[in-house]
Amino acid sequence: MDTPSSFQYEVEQSGVDQRGNKLTTIKCHGKLIMGNSGEIKDLVKPLLPQGGRIVIDLGDLAFLDSTGLGALVSLKVSAINQGLCILEFTNMSPRIMDLLRITKLKELFSS
Repeated sequence: MDTPSSFQYEVEQSGVDQRGNKLTTIKCHGKLIMGNSGEIKDLVKPLLPQGGRIVIDLGDLAFLDSTGLGALVSLKVSAINQGLCILEFTNMSPRIMDLLRITKLKELFSS
């Protein structure tokens, strides 16, 4: 049974994108908060050195706290620094977009 602070995800290996990059989509559900933000990092970090394109779909994320945001920022920075893959975030709610704007992280997530 899901708890109010639960976080779930689905991983889809979708072959390749229109540019020929290996495509992995991760659909997030629930709340990405302090108690579970390590899960997304544990999932995505090993995928970064494999290259390709990783899309994290935040469309069904009900809540994101500062620790969850920190986990996403950490993954994005790791992807940029390694230079081996493209890490994208899609379907961000207006609330998440406001959070990115307030924290001045919007450009990091849109690049």
